[in-house]
Amino acid sequence: MDSNESFFSRLAHRLGIIDRRYDTSPQSKGGRVRLAQEEQRTIALNDSVRNQVKDFSDNKISTTKYTVVTFLFKFLYEQFSKYANLFFLFIGCIQQIPGLSPVNRLGTLLPLSIVILASAAKEVAEDSKRAKQDAIVNATKVKTLHGSQFVDKKWKDVVVGDIVRVENGQFFPADLILLSSSEPDALCYIETSNLDGETNLKIRQGIPETAHLLDPDSVSLLSGEIKSELPNNSLYTYEGTITFDGGKTVPLDPGQLLLRGAMLRNTRWIYGIVVFTGHETKLMRNATAAPIKSTKVERSVNKQIIFLFITLMALSILCSLGALLRTLSSNFESDVLLIQRSFAVADFFWNILTFMILFNNLIPLSLIVTMEFVKYYIASLINADLDMYYEVNDTPATARTSSLVEELGQVDFIFSDKTGTLTCNIMEFKMCSIAGIAYAETVPEDKKAVVDDRGVLSGYHDFKTLLRNAEVHETAGVIADFCTLLSVCHTVIPERDESDPKNIIYQASSPDEGALVKGVQLLGYTFTTRRPKSVSVEHSGYTHEYEVLNICEFNSTRKRMSAVIRMPDGSIKLYIKGADTVIFERLAKRGNPYVDSTMIHLEDYANEGLRTLCLAYRDISESEYQEWSRIYDRAATTINNRSEALDDAAELIEKDLILLGATAIEDKLQDGVPDTIHTLANAGIKLWVLTGDRQETAINIGFSCKLLTEEMTILVCNESTHLDTKMFLMEKLDYFRKAVAAAEAEAAASRKEKYSGFGKEVWELIDRGGEWLASQNGAVGMFRKIVSGEVKGIDKDKVLDLEPFALVIDGRTLDFALEPDVKLIFLELACLCKAVVCCRVSPLQKALVVSLVKQNVDGAITLAIGDGANDVGMIQAAHVGVGISGMEGLQAARSADVAIAQFRYLEKLLLVHGGWAYDRLSKLVLYCFYKNITLYLIQFWFAFDNGFSGQTIFESWMQSCYNVMFTLCQPVALGIFDQYVNSRMLIKYPQLYRLGQRSEFYNNKTFIFWVANSFLHSFMIYWFMKVTSSESQMLADGRVVNIWLVGMNLYTIDIILVTLKAAITVNTWTWFTRLAVLGSLVAWMTLFPLYAWLAPMINLSPELYGIPGTMYSSWTFWFSILVVPVMPLIRDFVWKYYKRSYWPRSYHIIQEMQAFNIQDYRPRMDWFKKAVYKARQIQRLKRSRGFAFSQTETGQANLIRNYDTTIKKPSGL
Repeated sequence: MDSNESFFSRLAHRLGIIDRRYDTSPQSKGGRVRLAQEEQRTIALNDSVRNQVKDFSDNKISTTKYTVVTFLFKFLYEQFSKYANLFFLFIGCIQQIPGLSPVNRLGTLLPLSIVILASAAKEVAEDSKRAKQDAIVNATKVKTLHGSQFVDKKWKDVVVGDIVRVENGQFFPADLILLSSSEPDALCYIETSNLDGETNLKIRQGIPETAHLLDPDSVSLLSGEIKSELPNNSLYTYEGTITFDGGKTVPLDPGQLLLRGAMLRNTRWIYGIVVFTGHETKLMRNATAAPIKSTKVERSVNKQIIFLFITLMALSILCSLGALLRTLSSNFESDVLLIQRSFAVADFFWNILTFMILFNNLIPLSLIVTMEFVKYYIASLINADLDMYYEVNDTPATARTSSLVEELGQVDFIFSDKTGTLTCNIMEFKMCSIAGIAYAETVPEDKKAVVDDRGVLSGYHDFKTLLRNAEVHETAGVIADFCTLLSVCHTVIPERDESDPKNIIYQASSPDEGALVKGVQLLGYTFTTRRPKSVSVEHSGYTHEYEVLNICEFNSTRKRMSAVIRMPDGSIKLYIKGADTVIFERLAKRGNPYVDSTMIHLEDYANEGLRTLCLAYRDISESEYQEWSRIYDRAATTINNRSEALDDAAELIEKDLILLGATAIEDKLQDGVPDTIHTLANAGIKLWVLTGDRQETAINIGFSCKLLTEEMTILVCNESTHLDTKMFLMEKLDYFRKAVAAAEAEAAASRKEKYSGFGKEVWELIDRGGEWLASQNGAVGMFRKIVSGEVKGIDKDKVLDLEPFALVIDGRTLDFALEPDVKLIFLELACLCKAVVCCRVSPLQKALVVSLVKQNVDGAITLAIGDGANDVGMIQAAHVGVGISGMEGLQAARSADVAIAQFRYLEKLLLVHGGWAYDRLSKLVLYCFYKNITLYLIQFWFAFDNGFSGQTIFESWMQSCYNVMFTLCQPVALGIFDQYVNSRMLIKYPQLYRLGQRSEFYNNKTFIFWVANSFLHSFMIYWFMKVTSSESQMLADGRVVNIWLVGMNLYTIDIILVTLKAAITVNTWTWFTRLAVLGSLVAWMTLFPLYAWLAPMINLSPELYGIPGTMYSSWTFWFSILVVPVMPLIRDFVWKYYKRSYWPRSYHIIQEMQAFNIQDYRPRMDWFKKAVYKARQIQRLKRSRGFAFSQTETGQANLIRNYDTTIKKPSGL
């Protein structure tokens, strides 16, 4: 970095424009950290004096946008980054030049100051809410070691080196190194849902050297030091060492790290030493400074402000040219006004500034503050919506920023996490198949077991029947093995509730395994005790102990888990559970009578969206086991490729299996998720699921939540190299291109049939041009142009009637797909698919996928929704970020723009609040442009009659009051209360949402139309007034009409005109709308004479003296205000009638249905579609069924087997 960059960087930090709380220096990037001297920190154990002299961060956090010191600089920087505010600041400054301004010097600076102050009040109000949340978190208390006892200390006062005691159900106040716990071998369970959205518990284990520190006295004697890596944002890595006074050094790894934001679960207490605090914790390192986001409407407004500025400059130059020509050609200026022609050219440039001041309000000063006020109120309506209030957790919807509300009505892509966002991550044991007989927890009437005419049993039995069959049925032996397998083949730890010893709490790192153990408990097999080498199960009033000889762990390659068990009678059995594909291929050729019936049941379970496992067993002789055990032991002690050696050893014994049956677990979706996804799809929104889960699980959930449907063809991209990935994507995209070309050719042919003669010739010419373009843009050529960047972007609004496809891609392949020469190929293919599922993706990949769409799909608005810290990156990368809230300290919700408690609330948030906000803001912006241009163009027409002198026709303070008083309520009424369609219709007809996606209410075309209308209206009212009120017109008292009388008459007509325009624009009449329309007129007619009477007394507006009485007593005035405003609106009425009668839009039809309560009798075809796609559905089920495993793949079996639940746990006090 050069010296200039360093200076400006330091200046930006000093002024608060760049926030130091979110440092992006190299050491904060995360990843592997080498503990070199300059890249480590040393923390003394139980020595606060040594730690205080080091520059460690405090534990106080602040997520506010501003601080007391940085507010002024940062706020002003943001405000004057807006073109409109910068323009008015310039106008206000040049108004101070003596003799230059034709209006009052404070006419711009004073209103601008009011606008800036109003914006400051809004920012302070929003930031204060964040400050209150921070204060609550910082004031939370934790027990900290002081001497030889633990005392309460606020989180903000915790420092690096403190030893803290965290109890069950509490969040960790900082990043800690685990020393000891109430569990054996310093084990503890943590929930990281605030970090990664996963509610399944994770195991952490302290080092053996500190596991004995079980009371305050012993831990207070600990001495030595910790050498730790520097603060970084990598949630999954950590390197450090702990050195004791005796000189022994022990390495530390992520297994000992307890992160701020995680919660201690199913563990009475832990002791931990603080290593990172405050904004140096890994959680806060991931909470990067919130990016400044602008909406599509705001970006359009900025462009159109530039257009109006160019128009203003053109008008100013035109008028200045008029003044120049008049000075050079007319004797009046030289003979009467004594203007020297030698100064004419110099005066030309000064006149440009004069006319810029005169016409400056072509750009509405009040537009920005009016938009911010309306957005703030719309956000408060979102917060107050009871339909989005989640009563279970007392959680309302919260718009954390009001700046993006209209963006909610234009979303094209939704990027969603799965766990905790679409699903609850709560598993329930729903069904099972044992010995070819299907059982279910709840059996609907139409699925109850019956025997058909052929004597074949079909349907489901309930679990009560299963309990009876376990005693007397011919399959009782199979049922016993099935239940025994579920109760012993797992890694669950049982704990008894101290208040109720009969209540057993199962600690499971996998929610699937927890559900299976709880499910088999309902069948009479209760898992009660785990010891290092055995487990105990209660059944039929007796306790049976099973010796666990070996466990072959699950991993994504094996897709199964097995346990070698010595039964109570001394026999040895192999129990195994896993995906059907791997179990069926290992079944014995004989002795498996239940395969066909079990496969039918598996298909039924998959059709219900359930996660399935197949269960099997094998009897093993003692000699075979002893031989295999030696092979397994050698594999377990292998230094290199240990996991592969263990997998090979497991293959030797996992063969010739006997099938017992299958289980079906429901990965419970959040309420309303399938219907919400279906509605959003009908609204034209594409949903991409970005999840860290395995592919099978993600696909299964995709079908459950209706993201994937039976008619879709699934493209699975699992490639191992860059080239293979590119070739796969190019092959599929080439197929799509041919289909698109065929569809477009068919559409062109149908269009040509409508034309004949010259029209037919035109279409043939278009076709020939299309053929030439096709030759230039063939598949290979297009790929070359995409890679080289010649193709700017992808058309998001292109509607194609193609066969529905879904793309599924895993994280490894996604790495290749995101490389520069492949990413646009991947993007185009993905955009042509109805749904996209990315599996096993990292937080960085989530953000990269969102950014890819955001930057390369023309005009696309992206929304990201998630619930964990691993979703923060994509939430901040998207145009709109939505966090799932409902739990204290949820990082995603705190980093999001909008927080909701359930995914289903997205439906109303987007379709209703978003649709209304976009329509309202569109009308507000267009109307503000219209009313300002209409008024201030009168000055332009007047310039032709006053010799381009720069004379104003309106009194200065009346001009200043135009936006802040007399035309203030009309745009507010449009922006807050107008509803082009009610909420019921917006939900019933989600296709209306596409109006916002295509920017149909506010675009360049509508803007030009409204501006042209303003030119027409201003010209018409000026021309009518010129005809009715000329300089020669005599008043009743003998005086002639002056410019102030004409000006105030024109001003009155304009107020009536723009108010009537608001009246014909509004769709919904509320009490405030009526007040805005009638109240504005009444306010002007009453306040104007009062002001004109009082102001001249203090020499404020002397030109208005006597005007109201003269104006109100003139019949011409009353005639003009009744007739002139109506004349320009005749065109508007005719155009509106024509559009609704002969060129109706979709919402016009819905408005008619709403107004006259017309029912929709369209036939529903759902039943027909189900029949048509039944064959495809069955084929899909045979291809892929989800299986229920979600725990950490390796390393847990040894930890679990060291656990002994019979040992009494220490109190730690």
